[in-house]
Amino acid sequence: MITDFNQLDLNKQYTYADYLTWKFDERVELIRGWVNKMSPAPLRIHQEVFGIIYNQIFNYLVNSPCKVYAAPFDVRLINKRKPVNNQSILSVVQPDISVICDLGKLDKRGCLGSPDWIIEILSPGNSRTEMKEKYALYEENGVREYWIISPTHQFIQVFHLIENKFILSDTYYHGDKIPVGIFDGFHIDSEKMFA
Repeated sequence: MITDFNQLDLNKQYTYADYLTWKFDERVELIRGWVNKMSPAPLRIHQEVFGIIYNQIFNYLVNSPCKVYAAPFDVRLINKRKPVNNQSILSVVQPDISVICDLGKLDKRGCLGSPDWIIEILSPGNSRTEMKEKYALYEENGVREYWIISPTHQFIQVFHLIENKFILSDTYYHGDKIPVGIFDGFHIDSEKMFA
């Protein structure tokens, strides 16, 4: 049993079955079996941006069959060519915000399969992971809409999955009303997001 992060071999690929046995305090994700240690507690601006956007989504979804979840919330991405079990799952991520509309994907451990909409908020030290590694992972797993928010540079990039490829829909800035592609008529108000 692994009880300390330092016991992990970072040159080894792990599975979700391994992940379930770890008993240490650090938060980690698995990206294609490789351990990604998550940053320490996010900066205050990260939390403020998170709160503003999460509240708007939560309020919009009150009477919807879709659900919104905040990190830490395990999203297990599956290889559709292999039988689904804890040994075959190599990617377990904790997006800042996940929206799931197929409630059959939800179980007591989180989400098994791709959320419809994922939002990641950049922090110092995680930009490469969110903008490259997770971008590719979410694209290949069929996440319908992916937002990357930079509190430091005050922009929101919105990607939509079209024919299995993410297409940059637009880049938005402070004060913009940002349309949510998976919900007709729903916009996120960024007016207070970077204030």
